Amino acid sequence: MKQRQAEPDHTNMEWPVLKQFRERDLLGLNGTAASPRTHELRARTSKADRVVGSVCPYCAVGCAQLVYVKDEKIIDIEGDPASPISHGCLCPKGAATFQLVSGSHRVHHVLYRAPYSKRWETIPLEQALDMVADRVKTTRDENWQDKDEDGHPLRRTMAIAHLGGATLDNEENYLIKKLLTSLGILQVENQARI
Repeated sequence: MKQRQAEPDHTNMEWPVLKQFRERDLLGLNGTAASPRTHELRARTSKADRVVGSVCPYCAVGCAQLVYVKDEKIIDIEGDPASPISHGCLCPKGAATFQLVSGSHRVHHVLYRAPYSKRWETIPLEQALDMVADRVKTTRDENWQDKDEDGHPLRRTMAIAHLGGATLDNEENYLIKKLLTSLGILQVENQARI
């Protein structure tokens, strides 16, 4: 009866650390550190249906971003290397923009706390917008200054001010300024300048 010889174990021979020693590539720079799993890896953005250019919403710098979309859902947001401003780099806040858009902590409904109440309640967006519009109109009407004491036209209210956030881009700030000026609101500032 012939004895069967044990087959050599090739799995250990292909282990990346052993390949690095065997081929004298201790730093693993010549591909010896790669494994079959390494070759299977793909960027999560490679499956995107389309890429949309955008601007980081966090500050006034305006770093460009690439928004990767698949099945009409955002799958990743990265810095845009073609940006003359950021050259593809993003600060920690900008790099976390995907979480801002898709995070489970994000509120998707309007919360309202009535005066002197200790609890928040959910209200429809239309109701919230009507409440804001009513309060702006009431405040504006009650505090309207049409003329000064010498009869010079003022056409303003000093009872309303606006402080914009750094997430607003130039176009949004332009439209907000136009709206507020048309309402006679003079005190318009932006957090990005403060």
